[in-house]
Amino acid sequence: MSHPLKDPMFRIEKDMLGEYRVPGDVLWGVHTARALDNFPVSGIPIGHFPNLVNALVMVKKAAANANAKLEYLPSEKHEAIIIACDAILAGQYHDHFVVDVIQGGAGTSTNMNTNEVIANIGLQSMGYDKGAYDVLHPIDDVNMSQSTNDCYPTSVRLSILLSCDALITALTDLSQSLDEKSVEFKDLLKLGRTQLQDAVPMTVGQEFEAFHITLDEEIERVREVSRLFCEVNLGATAIGTGINADSRYAPLVATELATISGFSIKTSQHLVEATSDVGAFVLFSGVLKRIAVKLSKLCNDLRLLSSGPRAGFGEINLPPVQAGSSIMPGKVNPVIPEVVNQIAFQVIGDDLSVTMAAEAGQLQLNAMEPLIAYKILNSMQALSSGMDILRTKCIIGITVNEERCRDNALNSIGLITALSSVIGYEKASDLAKQAASRNKTVFELLSSSDELSEQQLALLVQPESLTQPQRIK
Repeated sequence: MSHPLKDPMFRIEKDMLGEYRVPGDVLWGVHTARALDNFPVSGIPIGHFPNLVNALVMVKKAAANANAKLEYLPSEKHEAIIIACDAILAGQYHDHFVVDVIQGGAGTSTNMNTNEVIANIGLQSMGYDKGAYDVLHPIDDVNMSQSTNDCYPTSVRLSILLSCDALITALTDLSQSLDEKSVEFKDLLKLGRTQLQDAVPMTVGQEFEAFHITLDEEIERVREVSRLFCEVNLGATAIGTGINADSRYAPLVATELATISGFSIKTSQHLVEATSDVGAFVLFSGVLKRIAVKLSKLCNDLRLLSSGPRAGFGEINLPPVQAGSSIMPGKVNPVIPEVVNQIAFQVIGDDLSVTMAAEAGQLQLNAMEPLIAYKILNSMQALSSGMDILRTKCIIGITVNEERCRDNALNSIGLITALSSVIGYEKASDLAKQAASRNKTVFELLSSSDELSEQQLALLVQPESLTQPQRIK
């Protein structure tokens, strides 16, 4: 059963281009070796994304089950493939998924890498040496009834579904922490601002509640759009006609994949259309960009509100996490919001890459799907990490400078807005001008006039009368 090698450090494998010396200790083969030569691009292997590896292997396992049930794949080969798949899904061998995430060939190198690793693990489980493909073949057996053009897009879709839990958890936890802060700060009066100019009073709690709500609504957007990835083109093979696959294969393999993955996987109604269409990726990438934009705006606000601490807004304090300067002692910078800003910029750029890659599709296939996969998975990973960092190292430890916030609110000319319904817009404007020119507060000017009663003046400094929907009468 053993296949002796001339040199134990290498084994000779063949493809259509000829022979290739493959390192003897690796589980991949000649097709992966060619890809390593051809695509030294990003330095990021597909194994960097465990969910992509697991998705690829789930597809191979589902295909093996379907082919075995249809009696095309002999039981001993089926068993070896399943043993290999289960080992990888258990977390083993991910370091053998080595091809660069960015590659030509519409994902063929990724598919070949997966086929070869599964075949060689399977061969070892059968008692054979790596490379004994006459016993278990990467393409004839592991890739049976498949093409890169259906198993790779299906795997990318499934990898996104697998990655959604971490993204949704990070979103939920961050949103919850902001909600907790909104409760903690609900009675603290502060000044609201529009266009960076003084506006009207509000509470710090209302400000943080707005942060909470804007992120909380994204949880359902992620769930809603990710459901599109449950529709796959598995069984389409080359272009959607199902060539080289049994007519019973497509619905059967979808059922198998649903069972293995736990998602409601179903076969697309039109496999030719599904093989060339990447619209779901564009839509989902847009959701990621929307989350990134909201996060970046939130971080901009945190940086402004904590600026100073004496010569800026200085209304909130971000927890210090490191020294802020190599030359200015005692300086602390808002480094956590800053890094999340940069993550957001990266995600926005990733979305543009996805858009361009989607547009570049031609005829029956989009050859740019590797870039789409890389950018979406990269964005999901970065957003999940960024939101966890923002929550644990920033939001949870935020405190408020209550006196400063209240002074800013009560000294603001914006207080006059609450009285415009009582004294009229023209008088209110005149008082605002006087307050600005004489460097007086609105309250001081009104106290020395007969425009308002004592009761009305008392209402003017009560937070509930300034921050809730009501009119001072």
